[in-house]
Amino acid sequence: MKFFIDQHGCAKNQTDGELLAGFLMEKGYKLTLNASEADFIFVNTCGFIQSAKKESIDAIYDIKKAYPDARIIMTGCLAERYANDLIEQMPELDGVFGNGDLSKICSFMNKVRKERVAQTFSQEGVCSGTRPVLFNFPGSAFVKITEGCSNHCSFCAIPLIRGEVRSRPEAEILDEVKQLISDGVYEINLIGQDLAVYGKEFGTSLAKLLTKLSKIKGDFIVRPLYIHPDHFTDDIIEAIKTSPKLLPYFDIPFQSADDKIIRAMNRTGSYEQYTSLVKKLRRELPGAVLRTTFLTGFPGETDEAAENTARFLQEIQPDWSGCFPYSREEDTPAYKMKPRVPAKIAKARANHLEELQAEITRERLEHYVGQELNILVEEIVSGVEGDAAAEGLAIGRAWFQAPEVDGSVVIRYDLDDKKAVESIIPGGVVTVKVLANTGVDLDSRFIKNSRKIDKKNERKFIF
Repeated sequence: MKFFIDQHGCAKNQTDGELLAGFLMEKGYKLTLNASEADFIFVNTCGFIQSAKKESIDAIYDIKKAYPDARIIMTGCLAERYANDLIEQMPELDGVFGNGDLSKICSFMNKVRKERVAQTFSQEGVCSGTRPVLFNFPGSAFVKITEGCSNHCSFCAIPLIRGEVRSRPEAEILDEVKQLISDGVYEINLIGQDLAVYGKEFGTSLAKLLTKLSKIKGDFIVRPLYIHPDHFTDDIIEAIKTSPKLLPYFDIPFQSADDKIIRAMNRTGSYEQYTSLVKKLRRELPGAVLRTTFLTGFPGETDEAAENTARFLQEIQPDWSGCFPYSREEDTPAYKMKPRVPAKIAKARANHLEELQAEITRERLEHYVGQELNILVEEIVSGVEGDAAAEGLAIGRAWFQAPEVDGSVVIRYDLDDKKAVESIIPGGVVTVKVLANTGVDLDSRFIKNSRKIDKKNERKFIF
């Protein structure tokens, strides 16, 4: 039996999709990249905000229309949150499978062959398993180290969907990372709802895990993602100082910088505390890169509150940020909060922050022009004829660009340069000289190869 996965949502949901594929393949199911060949099509959904829910639901309607003979299985956060309602209200679905113990997918599939069924889970532990296929560009992988969240931000449904926070055993993480490196992966991106609380139940910490990861033999880098600002500790900074393998890249979702809104969001920080944190990061780790997220239009957000957040954005100068209008989610504390901010105003405030960020990003990227950087090659663009000679183009990322959410680096090279052609392959790392800054991306030219690819690498990437 063949299956196809239509992937939606965040990196954490992506790793769940990879695990589902692994469990199915272990039982003889075959993954196909052509949906028209699939007996089963899995739609791995996001249920975090309204726009993501709509995207996932629309995908199911579109897929059923395009492939009427395939059986459609909804998985992911939306499936976990609304399983019973969805199986009753959407005849397009043959099954709904939540996001707890993913190893039960094959026994679930046995049921689906007989009847329409929905299954959800008690949220315990952190599901793990082999991932023979990674839904990434070559050379990069996400590694989940925590599951769930206990912060209970008043706007967020994640604790309702994925439960309270729990950590994955340290030895299990280290073993997986070692295997990924052995399989040729260069970039390890650590993910979870809040990495800062990793290991509390085991008497360990994120800083200790980072230190142990840095001691693994091999040529690789580690990027920690998603650290709640209220839980950020100095030992994280100290750990990253110890090894060039640990990237000084920080994804810290501040959400707001107005003290009243921060409290209403059930957070403990403040404008002053968050500003001090950023200053400390840049003082202790010169060149540190900051990504953050802002939520506009939260209930009670006044013009003055919105301006406080805009002023904060300009003061901390993040390299990257995402700005999203508030999504009213049922069963969250904020759902009943008033006064509500009109959607039009929330969107306008998000647009304003995005405009401010665009200029900040352009200015911060200018620092790299003229520098030589190591770039992880992601994909090759077909060679094009220039004015003088054939030119090759490739796309990659520098250490300060996280996968999927930040900008890219365009790599230019001569197609008659044998060394360049042999070096610039997906998953490889090359040294380039940055020629120009386009505002979000960088333009560069190939200089030399920096990392050889092991031809015996058996890990399969799908992008």
